[in-house]
Amino acid sequence: MTSILVLNGPNLNLLGTRQPEVYGATTLADVEKLCQTKADELELSIEFSQSNHEGVLIDAIHAAPAVHAGIILNAGALTHTSVALMDAIASIDLPVIELHLSNIHAREEFRHKSWIAPVAVGQICGFGASGYALALSAMADLLAEA
Repeated sequence: MTSILVLNGPNLNLLGTRQPEVYGATTLADVEKLCQTKADELELSIEFSQSNHEGVLIDAIHAAPAVHAGIILNAGALTHTSVALMDAIASIDLPVIELHLSNIHAREEFRHKSWIAPVAVGQICGFGASGYALALSAMADLLAEA
């Protein structure tokens, strides 16, 4: 069964309580359940992970090609600051979909720049938790075309 890494960055462990007016009331556990349901529907296997530490995310990206066929990455605020995450993605041969719960292009100016976008196959933002299901469907389609 094709495996996808769903990787979540800093502060996403606080979903449901952190700025619900921006990120909604859905918790990260709810997002994981949504992803598992969608993965089952698409006949995909997923590994769902979250870390507040950039190095842990980089290590997960480096290790992914040995296990996974693609990555869905919600890097949180590291999207706008981490050349290291961009370099990690560029150093592996896997498709990566960049994901954000909010529409980063409709928020503060500093959020408009993504270091992930140049090395991602695409970006999904602004659809809340349902963006994860969209990303899994897009990844399944992308891998089926390969």
